[in-house]
Amino acid sequence: MISRFTDRRLRFRAILDGGRCVHPASVFDPMSARVAEDLGFEAGMLAGSTASLAVLGAPDNCTLTLSEFAGLAQRICRAGELPLLVDADHGYGNALSVMRTVEELETAGIAGLTIEDTDLPEPFASGAKARLVPIDEGVGKLKAAVAARRDRLLVIAGRTGAASITSLDDAKARVAAYSATGVDAIFLSGVKSRAEVEAIGAVTGLPIILGNAPTALADPAFLNANGVKICLQGHQPIQAAVQAVYATMKALREGGDPRTLAGMPSAETMRRVTRAEDYEAWTKEFLG
Repeated sequence: MISRFTDRRLRFRAILDGGRCVHPASVFDPMSARVAEDLGFEAGMLAGSTASLAVLGAPDNCTLTLSEFAGLAQRICRAGELPLLVDADHGYGNALSVMRTVEELETAGIAGLTIEDTDLPEPFASGAKARLVPIDEGVGKLKAAVAARRDRLLVIAGRTGAASITSLDDAKARVAAYSATGVDAIFLSGVKSRAEVEAIGAVTGLPIILGNAPTALADPAFLNANGVKICLQGHQPIQAAVQAVYATMKALREGGDPRTLAGMPSAETMRRVTRAEDYEAWTKEFLG
C-alpha cells in the first residue's frame, strides 16, 4: 500500500515533470488547506511570512523557530491529502541546521521544501538590505539538504534571489552551481522580466519554481516554454482572512446582529470543508 506521504510526493513530482505551470494555493493552517483541496488545487504553499502571521501574529523577521514551523506544517499535512511545498528559509542556520530542518519537515509529511541563499537572519548593521551567503556556502547547504533526506521522493529546491539582490550574472552562476548539488528544482525569487527567466533557465535543466511573478511573466505559454512548473501568486488568502475576521468582530463589537452578518459561509460549505459526514460516520460506527 502506498503511504499518504508517498502518494502526495508522487503527485508533487508529477507537477514538476508535467507539461504545464501550476499555481499552488497559499495555505496557512489546516482549514485553509482543506479549502484549497476542496477547490481542486494541485498543491499548497506554506511560506515563512504566512507561518509567522499564523503562529506569532508578527511580520516575517525570522523569529519563527524550526519547531514552530515544522509543527504548523505537520498540522496542515495531517488535515488532508494536499501536497505541501514549504519555504524553509535559510534552513534555520548553517549546513548542519539545514540537515535538521530537512529531517523535521520530511517527518511532518511535506512534499517539497526550498532552501535559500539569503543571509538570514538580518545581520547587524545591514541596513535591512538583503545579502546573500557565498556561493560555496549555498552549495554546501544544498548538498547537506540532499544528504539529509531519507525519502528520495521528497523534493528539495535550491532558492536564490540573486537576480534582484546582486546581478543576473551572479544569479546564473548560483543556479548553475546549485543545479549540480542533487536538488530537484530551482526556486527563483525577485525575477522581473522574461529575459531574466530565459537567461537563468538556460544554465539549468531543472524544473523552475517562480516566486510572486510580475504581470510581465503571467503568461502560461511563456512559463510552459521555459520550464516553469510552479508559479506562486502571492499570499492573499491569509490577508483576506484577517480582513474577514476584522470586519466580523467589528460588526459584532458595534452591536450587529450575529444572525445577519455578511460574508458567512453556508452550512453546506462548513460541513464539506470540515468533513462533517466522515466524523458523523465514525461516531456512529465506533461509538455506537
